[in-house]
Amino acid sequence: MNQMRKTSALIADDHGLYRVGLRLLLEDRLGFESVIETGGFDEALDRLADTPAIKLALFDLSMPGMGGPASLAVVRANYPELRVAVISGWDDRENVTATLGHGLNGFIPKSLSDEEIVAALKEVMAGKVFTPRVSAAKSGAGPVGASRPAGAVDAKGAASAMEGLTPRQRDVLAGIVRGLANKEIARELDIAEGTVKIHLAALFSHFDVRNRTELATRAQRLLGG
Repeated sequence: MNQMRKTSALIADDHGLYRVGLRLLLEDRLGFESVIETGGFDEALDRLADTPAIKLALFDLSMPGMGGPASLAVVRANYPELRVAVISGWDDRENVTATLGHGLNGFIPKSLSDEEIVAALKEVMAGKVFTPRVSAAKSGAGPVGASRPAGAVDAKGAASAMEGLTPRQRDVLAGIVRGLANKEIARELDIAEGTVKIHLAALFSHFDVRNRTELATRAQRLLGG
């Protein structure tokens, strides 16, 4: 695993104890020189933007602000050399299929043993796509696309609609409502334009819309604009 020396990995998961255990595996068993831990989606994107040495990024699907596999596909598109995989407790067939269908590099269930997780990560880093064995009896236990079920936004009102957003996603949404282009939002928030695109993908999923026009219309209606 010498080729992994002088490279970094990123773990984005809001469960601190799990991050610690996974970091030890990445350092001791996979040879990463450093592992960056983040507990939120905004911080994960910031670390990707300012740490070029990151070669592997692992995201928990149920983390606050997570827009699901669609937003992670945009992460990978903006960082084409990055290996992006989901590591999640929601290992039902629907979530696995959605993740791999968006072109990510693997879906690693948290229920796997340490040895199995190490083997899965070696496959991902070798350029393969890791696909877990999924029981056909399992049903969807968690959100595939958004941090809240699609359709829940209208039913619960404006306060509930904003509840699942990260601070940075709220800022991006405000820019969209004001009619700003991605480049203008990036300049105003002092972030990369690619990062704005990632946040937009998460917002599309959260509000169950297809484009920025629908997003702006939905947000204005909910916020009474």
